[in-house]
Amino acid sequence: MKAIIVTDQAAGTAGMQLTERPEPEAGINDVVVRVQASGFTRDELTWPPTWTDRQGGHRTPSIPGHEVAGVVTALGYGTTGLSVGQRVFGLTDWYRNGTLAEYVAVEARNLAALPGDVEFAVGASLPMPGLTAWQGLFDHGHLTAGQSVLVHGAAGVVGSMAAQLAREHGAYVIGTGRAAHRRMALDFGAQEFIDLENDVLEDVGGVDLVFDVLGGEIAKRSAGLIRAGGTLVTIAGPVQTRPVNVLTVDFVVESDRAQLGEIVRRVRDGRLRTHIGEVTTLADAVAAFNATQRINGKTIVRVRS
Repeated sequence: MKAIIVTDQAAGTAGMQLTERPEPEAGINDVVVRVQASGFTRDELTWPPTWTDRQGGHRTPSIPGHEVAGVVTALGYGTTGLSVGQRVFGLTDWYRNGTLAEYVAVEARNLAALPGDVEFAVGASLPMPGLTAWQGLFDHGHLTAGQSVLVHGAAGVVGSMAAQLAREHGAYVIGTGRAAHRRMALDFGAQEFIDLENDVLEDVGGVDLVFDVLGGEIAKRSAGLIRAGGTLVTIAGPVQTRPVNVLTVDFVVESDRAQLGEIVRRVRDGRLRTHIGEVTTLADAVAAFNATQRINGKTIVRVRS
């Protein structure tokens, strides 16, 4: 099968290459998925699981990509809940070969049914940003209606999902980002917008929850805005400042079939929009990933037309 592999961590996206690799087999509780579309996050080439196994040993060449939409072609021993020919989408294991390939082996529990009226490209754009937003807001942030939430990067891939989900849940959403992204952040559900380059973040006042994707100094300053009993949730690493009476949570997203179902249900009925940027093919993906211009939105690879 055709697949994109990486072998040199120092090379970053420049070290990607399209080549032939053996087709995967379905292990116990696995399915093999014929990939129709894949999502890719540039940061994953800095993640240790891209290069090592769970014991810390090298596992290159590895196939990146962890978001998939496609069709089940084979079931492993003991696999339940899915069937051959079924349309699925989901988030694959960090330590296994990924989805920038024509086929991928995935634990069945990491996949959910993809309705026939949802395009594969849309399905592949949902798992990581959708689950990250859902888990950050509800599992870790325990957001309730009537609370206020500060969403950093509210026009970005993850932040736009968080803004929409929080707004639908009855929260008051304050988004942040660059000045050029103000209109987009408001379109995605933010009721106020703070330009981090020109506005004063502290003018926001007190909030109940901060959803952070930036880390660093912004996360540190944001921690001081949270009311007693509130929460700072981040995907950008441990927070240096831990205010008294404020819970800080640094988490890594996990696949969850039920949550994937909730997310795609909202997409179908128009309550949730995904943020897709460039759509490319597997043959052209290496060039797309090596582009010098920053892409606004999720990069999707159509493996099959």
